[in-house]
Amino acid sequence: MIHPSAVIFPEARLAPDVRVGPHVVIEGPAEIGPECVLGPGAVLLGRVVLGARCRVGSGAVLGGDPQDLGFDPATDSGVRLGEDNVLREHVTIHRATRAGQDTAVGDHNYLMAGAHLAHDVVMGSHNIVANNTLFGGHVRVGDRAVFGGGCVFHQHVRVGDGVMTQGISGYGKDIPPFCIGAKVNEVFGLNAVGLRRAGAGPEERRELQRAFHLLYRAGKNTRDALAAAGEEPWGPRAQAFWDFVRAAMEGRGICAWGGSGDA
Repeated sequence: MIHPSAVIFPEARLAPDVRVGPHVVIEGPAEIGPECVLGPGAVLLGRVVLGARCRVGSGAVLGGDPQDLGFDPATDSGVRLGEDNVLREHVTIHRATRAGQDTAVGDHNYLMAGAHLAHDVVMGSHNIVANNTLFGGHVRVGDRAVFGGGCVFHQHVRVGDGVMTQGISGYGKDIPPFCIGAKVNEVFGLNAVGLRRAGAGPEERRELQRAFHLLYRAGKNTRDALAAAGEEPWGPRAQAFWDFVRAAMEGRGICAWGGSGDA
């Protein structure tokens, strides 16, 4: 199952059924789980952990040093992926900047060609990342988000569960859960399809629509909207929406309303 042209360092540990393509390089103490497939020319550097059934495409590089001028290459950090992830051609994921930490990806994510996760990114599960999408250092991504091709995310940005973003859009502020992002730091409504796929029923979707309207369309600034929301009872998903917004106000803030008319 290992092509004779592959270079695998002796400290690497591979499950017996791992398939390793031509000219793959596994340099260092990698751990590759059952049924993983490493495509031709894939490179794994240092402490890279892949859960079961991950597929790494041709030319992908996992575990490279952070693009951080202050980084010490002697730092013991790594990259960790869960199960059933697909990384297509030329995906790059850099290792974390702090000792004992990992750039981390959950389960069932699909990263298309050329996607980049910088150091210390933490991504949840069931996300779809289209070609050439770039996540800066320390970005946090929830679950079941969908990213259009060529999106870019500034360092330390947070992306909530169920977000959808337009291709060729950019973000330096947080995107609240289940919002549709577009252009530069703007949102244009709720991701109704994503909500249904996440199991939100009609009542829950209406409540989130009401929360979105209060935040973006009721003529209040964000802090006044949070205060008004605090006077009402909310279900679990809507409460998570407000908790996300509240936390964002202690960091980069949230994307602005970019639409017109009613949300």
